[in-house]
Amino acid sequence: MAWRGCAMKWAKTEFITSGNSSSRSCRLSFYNQQRCGFRREAKRPDTKKGNVSQETHPSPETGTPGPPPSPKGPRQTLFRPLMFTVGFTGCSFGAAAILQYETLKSRVQMAKGEEESEKFLPGSQDMAHWHDWWNQLSSFQRQLILLMSMADDFWSSLTEGQRTVTGIIAVNAVVLCLWRIPSMQRRMIKYFTSNPASKTRCLPMILSSFSHYSIIHMVANMYVLWTFSSGIVSLLGREQFLAVYLSAGVISTMFSYMCKTASGRVYPSLGASGAVMAVLAAVCTKVPEAKLGIIFLPMVTFTAGHVLKALVAIDTAGLILGWRFFDHAAHLGGALFGVWYVTYGHKHIWRKREPLVKLWHDMRSRGDGGSRPGGGPRVGGGPRPQ
Repeated sequence: MAWRGCAMKWAKTEFITSGNSSSRSCRLSFYNQQRCGFRREAKRPDTKKGNVSQETHPSPETGTPGPPPSPKGPRQTLFRPLMFTVGFTGCSFGAAAILQYETLKSRVQMAKGEEESEKFLPGSQDMAHWHDWWNQLSSFQRQLILLMSMADDFWSSLTEGQRTVTGIIAVNAVVLCLWRIPSMQRRMIKYFTSNPASKTRCLPMILSSFSHYSIIHMVANMYVLWTFSSGIVSLLGREQFLAVYLSAGVISTMFSYMCKTASGRVYPSLGASGAVMAVLAAVCTKVPEAKLGIIFLPMVTFTAGHVLKALVAIDTAGLILGWRFFDHAAHLGGALFGVWYVTYGHKHIWRKREPLVKLWHDMRSRGDGGSRPGGGPRVGGGPRPQ
């Protein structure tokens, strides 16, 4: 009986050891399947059985094996980017409304200051003073002042839209230079490329709109933005244009996140194409009869409405067919946002900013000290929004 007990004990030990080794092999093979894209599953039936035994979970009520847990859907994964999109868009338009109020107020105060200075400064003495000051300068200082004057004349000759877009182009150029620094590669990939599979998903939604790795890509986007800058700024104003441009960059990236997650084709993207498409779509929607041409074929012209329809059709086909050369989902999302904003968004968002501007005006009035000597509150201290 003693040898029988030893034999049974030895058999149990071998069974436990083999069970542990099989479970370890199952875990290892599952990890390899995750890395290799489940390509070796058909060649190893043992691993398949082990996965089946791991995927079945007992039901808490009956104790029988139940169905495997359902994977998380894209809604749970993209909840934070969606909230970031809504919050950033609201903050952009709120900041644009406050910036417009401050700009109008400063212009009014500057105009009053110029009128008062012209009353007290005679022109003849002022010209004589500047003539004496110019004669005291060296030749190098005179050349430097003339160069600055030429740059100021060139800046004054630009339209308000072109001056606004110049700042955006400068930011894109700085980011393009950062891509050329080897020590910055990891940070640039982490923060300046948008990828729904990345751990950092919210901040790259706006930073990737100012990021270009290729010089040709940046030049093409900035040329289109420069071409349509005068029209969009004259249509919306500088502050509203900035809000639309920044919001379009985030919204187009969010649309790209949704399409990538739904299709399962996850890859990083970067570029200002989504925001530029929103600007182009807004101008083409508002002025569909405008004539547009190709830079290399100036004799061929198209109407703005037909150009917009062709671009939307190309991006839709690229999204359906899975073309990977461009992020067609971001292009399509930016174009749809531009069309929607010019058609409905301007009326429902920008025209209803007066309560926010009034609240900001009241806060500024209290901060400036607020009340007149008569005791009544100061109401007319700043311009009203147009």
